[in-house]
Amino acid sequence: MLSDELKERLVQSALDAQKWSYSPYSRYPVGAAVLTRSGRVYDGTNIENAAYPVSICAERVAVFKAVSEGEHEIEAVAVVTRNGGAPCGSCRQVLAEFGLEAIVLIADQAGEIRQETTVSALLPGAFTPDKLVE
Repeated sequence: MLSDELKERLVQSALDAQKWSYSPYSRYPVGAAVLTRSGRVYDGTNIENAAYPVSICAERVAVFKAVSEGEHEIEAVAVVTRNGGAPCGSCRQVLAEFGLEAIVLIADQAGEIRQETTVSALLPGAFTPDKLVE
């Protein structure tokens, strides 16, 4: 369970990261903040590229920053967009790898939480590492 104070901190971190978005093509800046089991918060923003397929979403940037620092368990993630848009399918799959039961806060540009859910609710039937064992 996340306290209201922690929720506000995550959303604010995502709002701050959104300011660094490089989104000249979609003009849809996204910020994300991931809370790991250790209590650290990692932020990320979307980074677009003229070769569209090599762009990367804010959620994956935040997760990859956490993993590159040795973190492998996500407790929560906040995602901020102009209108409260939810994470894409690729981001949902990456989040599932590191926190299937993680809380997901989806907020709008004003920082208002529009939806609170879990990764498992966003990605039912997720393909997880246990599916790879024989």
